[in-house]
Amino acid sequence: MARTFLALELSGEIRERLIEAQKVLGGSSARLTFVDPALIHITVKFLGEVDERRLVQVQEAVKKIAFAPFPVTAGCVTVNNPKRPHTVWCSIDDGGNGARLLGLVEAALAPLGFAREERRFTAHATVARVRDFDPSLMKALEQLKGKTYGSCTVGGLKLKKSTLTPRGPIYEDLLEVTW
Repeated sequence: MARTFLALELSGEIRERLIEAQKVLGGSSARLTFVDPALIHITVKFLGEVDERRLVQVQEAVKKIAFAPFPVTAGCVTVNNPKRPHTVWCSIDDGGNGARLLGLVEAALAPLGFAREERRFTAHATVARVRDFDPSLMKALEQLKGKTYGSCTVGGLKLKKSTLTPRGPIYEDLLEVTW
């Protein structure tokens, strides 16, 4: 069994700029777990635990998804829910391409028994997870208001394996489909 998800990669430049935001957030009294900047990505679909036989089927289905490269812009850093934040993320403007791509992914994986996502797709890149909230987190976010973190072109989709460890997840690319 492998814990897997489909993701879009951001440029190294965007990830480097997000380190600045992490430093500001680290000045708050909230207990945050920061995402290693090298691992920051846009999740298209979380697949969960997938056995080896089914993983081969997923790879074959994903290889058939045709799309075209598209631009993304890393916008503001905010929280998923201001009343009860669990995640600090960077909003991503993808011109609706992420949602369109998810539709193709869902159509490709539904015959394999993967449930369709019920929530609306919101393109974002997780920067930190909130372990214990403190109001100073909102003040730190105010310092980041209006900042953006760059643009890049997304040219493919990756199937990733995630191994959870006490030091954080370890990601392994299982498949890359380029357009």
